Amino acid sequence: MTTNSTPNARAGRREWTALAVLLLPLLLVSMDVSVLFFAIPEISRTLDVSATQQLWIFDVYGFALAGLLITMGSLGDRIGRRRLLLLGALAFGAASVAAAYAQSAEMLIAARAVLGIGGATLMPSTMALVRNMFRDDKQRSTAIGIFSGVMAGGIALGSVMSGFLLNHFWWGSVFLVNVPAMVMLLVLAPVLVPEFRDPAPGRFDWVSVPLSMAAVLPLIYGLKEFAADGYSTLSAVSLAAGAVFGALFVRRQRGRTDAMISRELFRRKGFGAAISLTTLATFAMMGSAFFTTQYLQSVLGMGPLEAALWSLAPSVAVGFAAPASTVLAQRVNRAYVVTGGFVVGAAGYGILALVGTDSLWLVLVGAAVLASGIVAVIALVNDLALALAPAEKAGSASSLMETGHEFGGALGMAVLGSIGTAVYRADVEANAPTGLPAEALHGIRETLGGATQTAAGLPGPTGDSVLAAAREAFTNGMHWAAVGGALVLLLGAAVATATLRHLREASPAPDTAPEPELEPVRA
Repeated sequence: MTTNSTPNARAGRREWTALAVLLLPLLLVSMDVSVLFFAIPEISRTLDVSATQQLWIFDVYGFALAGLLITMGSLGDRIGRRRLLLLGALAFGAASVAAAYAQSAEMLIAARAVLGIGGATLMPSTMALVRNMFRDDKQRSTAIGIFSGVMAGGIALGSVMSGFLLNHFWWGSVFLVNVPAMVMLLVLAPVLVPEFRDPAPGRFDWVSVPLSMAAVLPLIYGLKEFAADGYSTLSAVSLAAGAVFGALFVRRQRGRTDAMISRELFRRKGFGAAISLTTLATFAMMGSAFFTTQYLQSVLGMGPLEAALWSLAPSVAVGFAAPASTVLAQRVNRAYVVTGGFVVGAAGYGILALVGTDSLWLVLVGAAVLASGIVAVIALVNDLALALAPAEKAGSASSLMETGHEFGGALGMAVLGSIGTAVYRADVEANAPTGLPAEALHGIRETLGGATQTAAGLPGPTGDSVLAAAREAFTNGMHWAAVGGALVLLLGAAVATATLRHLREASPAPDTAPEPELEPVRA
């Protein structure tokens, strides 16, 4: 099978079938973010996991994924995106089996790290291949819309599937479910998905690999620590170290002709804006998820599986929002649709700012409106970035967008989580019953989960008062975080209008002229 170098060639049934195949790894990688939510208690009992090991089981996947995205995007441009996809699928499937049958916490942590490495190969390869297969603007926009909707839905689906599997099988089943899909990908991708690579990539910059990881990993880690525990020396040092290595990485990229990140990408007007906008969008998305999941469980008192099932309701709206936004952007200036998505997301936050301590449907409606607006933005700016990127640099462009997603999510949880936590602590201290022991006050002040556990150990009326005060304080904290999130989204709307409004006139679509022919590769 050879690549198609005809400008604006319309995709046929083969390409759409290939898209369905490519959605398999995308769905599984996004599900793997949340698949451990229900499995971790059983894993902890079976493998005798310590508190520190439990944190690493959760976090090592995301760290490996975020740290290697830029490297894998550049590598795919050089060795072939389909080849990298298949290597990643093989690693992801093998690591899933290893994780399912892990005999110790250390084995499971190592398997989760390999899963993250595999995920880092799958994400940019998949998006870049979509860019290469769909050369027609309208078809590419539709494909990216479907891609974005599946990615958003997979995160919500992961926790539900985890709960379902654990009700019928042992904890290893949450990992083994990946294997059939990866086998299917390994069989079908060579038949349906053509290969694409940069015909003149230059030498691979090995020095930039550790530099990029040294920049990304401390930043992500520092933001996670800040979200969990607030300001600390460790989080400050991590953020500072990431900033220093980030500056060194950028300096190296600017000074090399064979840079890992092509400077040509940022010469395309609108590409940098697309990364900024997707970072703002995922900031708002993950910031809201930080509160709504806790609200369902700790304020409304739902069990984990019940909360996960209810959290699927907003995903129905999300599934329609991304494709609908891409269709609308074909009729209206993209800048106005992106701006509208930000405004809709801000309206969703406005609804969340009105919830009380017993407002299930208001929370679900607010989350659905918010997610619909955000996913519409993500779909459109992803499509914009890929349309602006030269075809031979699609892997690098995809990896930069995915890295923006990771940064935005971590930053949203850190900033909005800190706002909510500060308000919660101030309110709960002011409204907690008087005369409580110092230990009980400490447990109440830390988190809503801690307040729930503390209240369970107190006498009936006192415990009820503590729990009511904590739930009210958390809801008030969520209100202020929602106000902050809405302001960020309104800022995104202003940035989108300013940077994208004249883009159509200023930057003709890259496919209006023949692209550099990619290297033909036989399947």
